[in-house]
Amino acid sequence: MTGAATVTLTAPPGMPLVRPGDDLAALISTALVAAGVSLQDGDIVVVGQKIVSKAEGRLRNLADVHPGEAARRLAREAEKDPRLVELILAESRRVLRTRPGAIIVEHRLGFVCANAGIDHSNVAGEAAGDESWVLLLPEDPDGSARRLRDQLQRMTGARAAVLVIDSHGRAFRRGTVGVVIGAAGFPCLLDLRGEEDLFGYRLRVTEVGLGDELAAAASMLMGQSAEGRPVVHVRGLLYPERDESSSELLRSAEEDLFR
Repeated sequence: MTGAATVTLTAPPGMPLVRPGDDLAALISTALVAAGVSLQDGDIVVVGQKIVSKAEGRLRNLADVHPGEAARRLAREAEKDPRLVELILAESRRVLRTRPGAIIVEHRLGFVCANAGIDHSNVAGEAAGDESWVLLLPEDPDGSARRLRDQLQRMTGARAAVLVIDSHGRAFRRGTVGVVIGAAGFPCLLDLRGEEDLFGYRLRVTEVGLGDELAAAASMLMGQSAEGRPVVHVRGLLYPERDESSSELLRSAEEDLFR
């Protein structure tokens, strides 16, 4: 296909603070309408992990956590609150690396990240600066994406894809970027092997992390601090609709040359 290509990303302002039990699909739909966006077939709704986790009640108060000896031991090594470390261990398959300030784990969902994705930022407590509350990742982000997709389709009649994204660091590179942790109706991994380039060379190894590319673009609009834009609407990106999961982006242990 030749000619100009245009993809439009819109981050609706005015999303309210999400609380446990909120109807997230209704909040997203209302925000899109207020921004003048009417969902169409083939659109993509990218949703920040935090509002999904909040709506699903994944908040924990550290005052209610009682760390075991393993958490206390690791907390001393990482110079972290042992109650937080207890939650990290509960959310992880195994600990890969530790240094003061960071614990790198293989999350129970399969990806590698710092501190099991548990976060203090933009998690409201009883008072300003209260850091006793933390937020865990969704129990099943792919399931969360599927439910949001189904609910939005019932509300609007449009068959849009849904991505749930989070901010992760990367081995060998500084800075966090948006990555997909949950998907519905979108091919997170695009296999181009067998296709030809401009000069007729047949691609042999090219697989595109399309989900992560879109997550990174949406994350720029969402921001990382006080922007209050946890939803991004995407239109114009051509993609084959496919009901795979975000796990297709994960490299198996047999393929991993670095871990």
